[in-house]
Amino acid sequence: MTEPVIFAIRHLSAAAGFNVRKKLTKYKPDLVLIEGPANANDMLPWFCHKQTRLPIAILSYTTQEPLHTLLYPFAQYSAEYQAISWAYEHNIPCRFMDVPSDILLSLIQAKEQGLKQEQEDVYTKDTTNIYTSLEQTLEQSFDSIYERSLEQLEQDYDVKAYEFGQQIRLHSHDDKFDYALNHVREAYMKRSIVEAQLQGFNKIFCVCGAYHAPALKQNEPLSDSEFEQLNKFSISTNITLMPYSYYHLSKQSGYGAGNNAPAYFDFVWQALKLGDYAKASYLYLSHLCQSQRQQGYFVSTAHFIDAIKLANTLAYLRNSKYPTLEDLKDAAITCIAQGNAAALSVAFASVDIGKKIGKLPTNVSRTALQDDFYKQLKNLKLEKYCTFENITLDLDLRENLKVKSQDSAFLDLNRSFFFNRLRVLNIDFARQTKYKSDAIWGESWNLRWSEESEIQIVESALLGETIKLAATFALKEQANNCTDIASASAVFEEAFLCGLTQVCEYALKALQKLSVNTAAIEEISKCMYKLANTIKYGSLRKFNQNDTLTALLEQFYLRACLILAQACICDDKAANDVIESIERINKVQIDLNFLDQQCWVDLLKDISNRDDLNTKCSGFAMAILIERGLIDENLLNMELSRRLAKGVAADLGAAYFEGLAQKNRYSLILRLSLWKILDNYLQSLDDEEFKRALVFLRRTFSEFKASEKSDIAENLGQIWGLNQQQVSKVLMSDENLTSIDDFNFDDI
Repeated sequence: MTEPVIFAIRHLSAAAGFNVRKKLTKYKPDLVLIEGPANANDMLPWFCHKQTRLPIAILSYTTQEPLHTLLYPFAQYSAEYQAISWAYEHNIPCRFMDVPSDILLSLIQAKEQGLKQEQEDVYTKDTTNIYTSLEQTLEQSFDSIYERSLEQLEQDYDVKAYEFGQQIRLHSHDDKFDYALNHVREAYMKRSIVEAQLQGFNKIFCVCGAYHAPALKQNEPLSDSEFEQLNKFSISTNITLMPYSYYHLSKQSGYGAGNNAPAYFDFVWQALKLGDYAKASYLYLSHLCQSQRQQGYFVSTAHFIDAIKLANTLAYLRNSKYPTLEDLKDAAITCIAQGNAAALSVAFASVDIGKKIGKLPTNVSRTALQDDFYKQLKNLKLEKYCTFENITLDLDLRENLKVKSQDSAFLDLNRSFFFNRLRVLNIDFARQTKYKSDAIWGESWNLRWSEESEIQIVESALLGETIKLAATFALKEQANNCTDIASASAVFEEAFLCGLTQVCEYALKALQKLSVNTAAIEEISKCMYKLANTIKYGSLRKFNQNDTLTALLEQFYLRACLILAQACICDDKAANDVIESIERINKVQIDLNFLDQQCWVDLLKDISNRDDLNTKCSGFAMAILIERGLIDENLLNMELSRRLAKGVAADLGAAYFEGLAQKNRYSLILRLSLWKILDNYLQSLDDEEFKRALVFLRRTFSEFKASEKSDIAENLGQIWGLNQQQVSKVLMSDENLTSIDDFNFDDI
């Protein structure tokens, strides 16, 4: 019987992919075995389907909490994919030979649950990783070390990679669990090889990570009893094939796979296929120059040539035949960006990582969440929007009385629920935009499909089997992690928009628990506003108001009334936030008549009359009372005269007027007596006091519209005995402001 060929690789290495195909062509095996989950063999035909576009990944995940995942990504240049592709082209059987993902996930769970092996720890745990030690010794990144030592080999790649794996095993210091897990995996793979030999396969070709290669030659396979014992660890999992992206590959995701520059190694793969590794440098730097030009930088051919020359020189000085990615980056920074690395940051991200996204045939096996997503698209008549074009869809959430069925009557409302649930799950198929009018029953969404959306759907499969269940799980997790009423009310609002009544109740309970803690007036007012909107528009979204919601809102309302006056003892910067809170609470009280109106009115009167509070807040409280029709002109004139009396600090009086002018401007403009009081007050100030008051008054009037300023000019003209045009000319001129250029505003 012929000894199996054990081909050692590095995952996502272009050189490994290129050399494994060469070796397969030379060896001509009758069976190809790949390091990968044995329960994914049914997916192998999809790897070579004519509609499949790499990168793709095998995803396995547990169906119950705690959720764990295993990811096996494949790029075009992956050695595993090239072996699968070669076997398909030559009609040779191909299998995965590693521990099934359901067993491996169970073992990983066991580690987190603290189930330790009872045998003695043959290796001492070392916090220094072998790769880190190499980097410290050779003063290079491990990727550069590997690229110089193995990626650029023109012959004997398999021999050198195998020796590399031996050295890594010799100098690694794994903890007890990792050692045991690797031992189990290697024994399982060895058993897969032995079983294949017993089935009559004579020339077997095995592709596995360099670390495991020596064990597949030297170690013993799992015995029958060990195999039976291992199968008892199996737990409930799902496994699927999903589109992937170079962006995700660059994040080092997956079980022992990933690289920092997948697009760069795509260039290496292209160069290897052309038979000239040096072309990778030309491809990389030319794309880098192109990216810089697209951003508006000047990059000439001379820059490119100089960068190539410098990269080759650096490679020579660093003992490699061809430049590595590190050499190319150093050369680019020097020659293309003139030493400014930040100027190349965007180009590096684009050319190192790339934007390539995988694709799978429509009938490939899907997760339950994917099936539900496409089912929802069909039921909600959204299939025509599943395109790469950006399409705007306007929704009318009201019941459509012109149709017969319940589903058709509330089609747009159900679409809104669906889009909001996708938003909660960070699935970028639908993005909400501003509706064309202020109608509360209208929404506008931008719809656009991409392969990235497919990836996001698959990743969300960890949260539930349907979009509704996944969104429910995600929001409940957020509710459990809330530490204040602001975050809890935000979860409640999200659940309301998603049409998830049970989560609304769950979030309300979390909100009740957190409400016992002291909160700032701004936080309370925002929470009240969100709860009030739910009550106001609940019927539109088929949300039934419950006693808990009403009681909670009343609780926050009473607390706001108790602490608002104290919150008004603040500086001018904080006063703006307090005023926004007052406005929110006032709007809530007006909208919801079950909240005690008299309590709120009495509080506003107290704030407007008190002299120990921020005068801007007091002025705004008076403005609300005027808006409610509770202050007549005589009372307003009396209060304004008091606030703008001689002896009152100029900035205090002006700040009061600033707060007063934030509402009901038209009503204030019509009151000629008010402008007489303001005019008399300003005339009573000396130069220094006037300059202090001017800061606040100019800030106040800067927010007035041109038409409002014109009306004020008319009032002042009547008071001063001038015409409107003369007053406007004086008011609009900046010449009168030059006298305050040297004024010290630091203490205002």
